[in-house]
Amino acid sequence: MTTVSFHLEEGGRIAGFTAEGHSGYAEEGADIVCAAVTSAVRLAECTFNEVLGLGAAVRVKEAGASLSLKLPGGLGEQNESTCQALMTALMVYLAELHEEYPEHITVLEA
Repeated sequence: MTTVSFHLEEGGRIAGFTAEGHSGYAEEGADIVCAAVTSAVRLAECTFNEVLGLGAAVRVKEAGASLSLKLPGGLGEQNESTCQALMTALMVYLAELHEEYPEHITVLEA
């Protein structure tokens, strides 16, 4: 199962997330749940770092299939608003994916 944990700070700010594990929906290369999660997570990472140039910390562990992303603090009002909107959209998307495939993905707030 894939587990995505969103890390919330006091006040409700989404500071980052960790996505780990294989969904087990199908074999590697044919797993549509894993592909959907990976695509969404990579889009968020590219938006934060390549498009907005924010330098979000990313840690990838091949063993255990894990990716963690942590937003930096002090982003400024506009960047913070953009990042929170994207993090919220990612959370909603993954929660909807959980509704379709409840035995293959779990979304948590920590």
